[in-house]
Amino acid sequence: MRYIFHNLGRIKNNLKGKYLFLFLDCDGTLAPIAGSPDEAVISQKTKRLLGLLSQKRNCSVAIISGRALGDLKKKFGLKNIIYSGNHGLQIEGARIRRELAVPRGYKKALQHIKVQLNKGLFGIRGVLVEDKKLSMSLHFRLACKAQLPFIKDTFRRSTILYLVKNKIKVKGGKKVLEIMPPVDWDKGKIVLWLLARQALALKKDGILPIYIGDDLTDEDAFNALKAKGLTVLVGKPRNSKADYYLKDTEEVTEFLRFIMDLKLS
Repeated sequence: MRYIFHNLGRIKNNLKGKYLFLFLDCDGTLAPIAGSPDEAVISQKTKRLLGLLSQKRNCSVAIISGRALGDLKKKFGLKNIIYSGNHGLQIEGARIRRELAVPRGYKKALQHIKVQLNKGLFGIRGVLVEDKKLSMSLHFRLACKAQLPFIKDTFRRSTILYLVKNKIKVKGGKKVLEIMPPVDWDKGKIVLWLLARQALALKKDGILPIYIGDDLTDEDAFNALKAKGLTVLVGKPRNSKADYYLKDTEEVTEFLRFIMDLKLS
């Protein structure tokens, strides 16, 4: 995995003459990881850059996040960009509004699991059950390390029956466990769908996707875009399908500035 800022010359040549489609995760990519989702903050400088990039003639911007769609829109408050929440299950932007259908009984199962988690984890400090309507997250970043085995076991016991019956799907992330519908859909699928849609709308080839993310759920997008575009992991280099890495959210903003200043055509 190569460091972005040691390869800017090569990247500049690759981007020249292309229509860019920027796909960006939220937490850990555009906003530093916070103790709880509500505490995460996107800097005004980053928001301004995203707004300017979305207005460029040869660039589109999409935020691809595990957050609920309404939460995502409120967090950024920008027009002219695409918002995709719940790991691609919800999407909204100019001339686009879509919510993936979930299997019958899934939402009811989600509410049963929510009751079990809240009951089983009652009194445990530092945990948060986040109901996002189409998915659910169990956050434990602020929990005591000694409690982690109990927290994960409670999660397993609360979900196991629905998991073995293929009523739900479970994914792990950074100090979070996600419950999602058992459908063949993820961040990689939504990125490819948006790319195909944009190519049809523009009636042109030469669209270069750039995906920047930090979490395990972003690996689906890195894999989907292998040899198709530029994939960037945020954080320490690890075993990832991304081609490049940036060290932190501040470097993400710096790289967005680099793209903003490029004369692409």
